[in-house]
Amino acid sequence: MTEFEFLEPDLLDEDLRMVREQVRRFVRERIVPFADAWEASGEIPRELFRDLGRLGFLGMRHPVEYGGGGMGPLASVVLGEELARSGYGGVASALTVHSDMSIGHIAHRGTHEQKLKYLPAACAGEKVGAVCVTEPNAGSDVGGLKTRAQRAPDGGWVLNGSKTFITNGVYGDIFIVAARTDPDAKGSRGISLFIVEKGNPGLKVARQFEKHGWRSSDTAELFFDDMKLAPDALLGEEGKGFYYIMSTFQNERLVVGALVSGTCARAIELTVDYMRQRQAFGKTLWDQQVVRNKLSWVASKAAAARALTYQCAQMIAEGKDTVREVSMLKAFAAETLQEVVHTCLQLHGGTGFIIGTPVERMARDARILTIGGGATEVMLEEVAKRM
Repeated sequence: MTEFEFLEPDLLDEDLRMVREQVRRFVRERIVPFADAWEASGEIPRELFRDLGRLGFLGMRHPVEYGGGGMGPLASVVLGEELARSGYGGVASALTVHSDMSIGHIAHRGTHEQKLKYLPAACAGEKVGAVCVTEPNAGSDVGGLKTRAQRAPDGGWVLNGSKTFITNGVYGDIFIVAARTDPDAKGSRGISLFIVEKGNPGLKVARQFEKHGWRSSDTAELFFDDMKLAPDALLGEEGKGFYYIMSTFQNERLVVGALVSGTCARAIELTVDYMRQRQAFGKTLWDQQVVRNKLSWVASKAAAARALTYQCAQMIAEGKDTVREVSMLKAFAAETLQEVVHTCLQLHGGTGFIIGTPVERMARDARILTIGGGATEVMLEEVAKRM
């Protein structure tokens, strides 16, 4: 089996190189042999979260005093790359939504009590996190949120509304929910974040979606019906939710770059193997210059996307303003992935069109990444604003 490797960046220290080796071994032994069954069932076993948690991989970015590893953004990149190399986008998305896109809100903005209550269990994989921003009429346009949270007489909150396309929505335990707390504020103002726990009587999981791709991750529509929340369910400052979401989006888009890098590497190595075996016109596909050059071209683009991913990670670690660069990354990487996986499918010929072929699944899984986390068109507008 071919192993296609991009050049390891000098940015990684010995600890991160060890993390890569350990996660890659975990993926090979604990994910790949079982993930077809998870695709069929539409869910990932809770044991997978616990196993990764015990190894310390789910809390690498979170504070040491609450069970995390205290590491920087490069840790998220390494984790995302190696999970994506499994070839199962649903597995990688469910795990990184937990580790990097939901629980991180508590790690960054929670009180000591909130961190103590939620982070140790989340880092250990005992509790699964989800982030609830998207609504039927508000996706990339976060300012269009309609879900409402009103003050209750006891100082708590009453939450009403709905969320859709929520990864880990069915099996999640800790939901970070964005809601409008100031009905008179326009657009992005007046939005706050709340911690909602599984089992709250006002929470209803309406349905689990059957998706085009990412079939092993559970994705649900949630309803909040006069849900009562204690005063300490508010996360961070009231009215600052939009800014918190935008801040976390930068990390989410960085992780997308990592997912793209890992997926591209896996798709390319599968295609190299196939081209070296497949005979056409008296020789293998690999021996035909025009064919192998097609793969070389998309490999070059994939390497460029990966380089930008590591550059953005380093900039974030240095505390630099990366909104423009991370928006470039999200747009370029996600669109590059489409070209890579569809070129790889084309080079597989009819085999690539058959369900059960890894490259067919990867082509389906890739499609969401130009939409989720900020559509390409929205990302390019963020770039344009800062040119």
